[in-house]
Amino acid sequence: MSAKKNKTTITAEPGRQELFITREFDAPRELVFKAFVDPELYVQWLGPRGYEIKLETFEPKSGGSWRYIHKDTDGNEYGFHGVNHDVTAPERLIGTFEFEGLPEAGHVTLETAIFEALPGNRTRITIQSIFQSVSDRDGMIQSGMERGVVDSHERLDELLGKLQK
Repeated sequence: MSAKKNKTTITAEPGRQELFITREFDAPRELVFKAFVDPELYVQWLGPRGYEIKLETFEPKSGGSWRYIHKDTDGNEYGFHGVNHDVTAPERLIGTFEFEGLPEAGHVTLETAIFEALPGNRTRITIQSIFQSVSDRDGMIQSGMERGVVDSHERLDELLGKLQK
């Protein structure tokens, strides 16, 4: 199985303040979860292809915080930060997410990522993102979020394949 078979699905119903991101991976749940909480693995897959990532803070524990900067090929920087509310290995991650590139601060999203073990050493991740308003959600979608999510998941799929060889 390959990245072409496992597609990322983003579901955003009109008028709702939430969206769902779903993706299956051909790797055991423990390994997929580890890729989300191990800084050496995290920087290898997060973000659009061609972007550099710099972790400024990375505390993958309940109550820990995080901040990273993505830098594109033109040198533009995009900051993101949040707080981890619940880190329960290998089942779930719950925390806040804020894209610093929006015109004013305070567009905080609550994200819950569920890691579901599937038969055949496979994993399904379902991420629910709840925004403060429908316009916040729609603004995030329009900011290019889909490209970043799809690229990240394809890169994660590639990394998981290498780690299992």
